[in-house]
Amino acid sequence: MLQRTSVVNHIKVETISFSSILEIGDSTFTQGFSRAIAVQREAEAFFGYEAEFKSYSAFQIPIPFSPITENISMHSQQLNPITKVENIDVIGVSTSSILQVGSSKHISMEARIDHIRHLLTDHSDEI
Repeated sequence: MLQRTSVVNHIKVETISFSSILEIGDSTFTQGFSRAIAVQREAEAFFGYEAEFKSYSAFQIPIPFSPITENISMHSQQLNPITKVENIDVIGVSTSSILQVGSSKHISMEARIDHIRHLLTDHSDEI
């Protein structure tokens, strides 16, 4: 892997959450994984431990990766192996994301969220 020096004069990040990464510099392997079940109800109700990830297909289905079948040829020459950044201002990095200044050989990020809406049934409008 190519090695560079990463120089950041000023960085301001308000929030980093849910399996997210702030990386200044090079990395060989980066992996982020986040999963959530988000339940929204019209009526306020919380029943304690309500769900297991294995109960929902959204968390079980494998992500299809298309294989690279073409030949890739690459040549790079680093005349000045320095990554310079003057200013970075970020509001948020969330849900298995990465903010990186530098090089990375392998990056794998995955976020799975199942949003569930529980709505009240209004029987007065039934025909």
